[in-house]
Amino acid sequence: MLIRSFLLFVAAMFLGFGIWSAIDPAQMTSQLGVTVSGPAGLFEMRGVFGGVSLGAGALCLAGALRHDMARPALWFILSYMGGYVIGRLASFIAGDSATMTNWTYAVFEALLFAAAALLLQKKH
Repeated sequence: MLIRSFLLFVAAMFLGFGIWSAIDPAQMTSQLGVTVSGPAGLFEMRGVFGGVSLGAGALCLAGALRHDMARPALWFILSYMGGYVIGRLASFIAGDSATMTNWTYAVFEALLFAAAALLLQKKH
């Protein structure tokens, strides 16, 4: 039940973020202190943040609804959030600037990474 609840939570998060990013990517990125520019900027943001997040949400939802998909969904969360953690660490080492919102996302990503790792251990 814990794994299913976790996957439902992550699915809702990804689906909500994906819908927001697909509908209004400029507003979404502005919340992160990022300005989208160039002729293909919004096109890329809809695809990268919107489409990828919707796909991630669908996988997590499948993991919550189908027992055989739970483990692949947890591995996805582990690798996806792990990538964010590595990227955030690289930014920290490089001395990049971040807002409190950026740090909040970074902590949230690290927590999701840790939770997925723990739940994969439980899933054996």
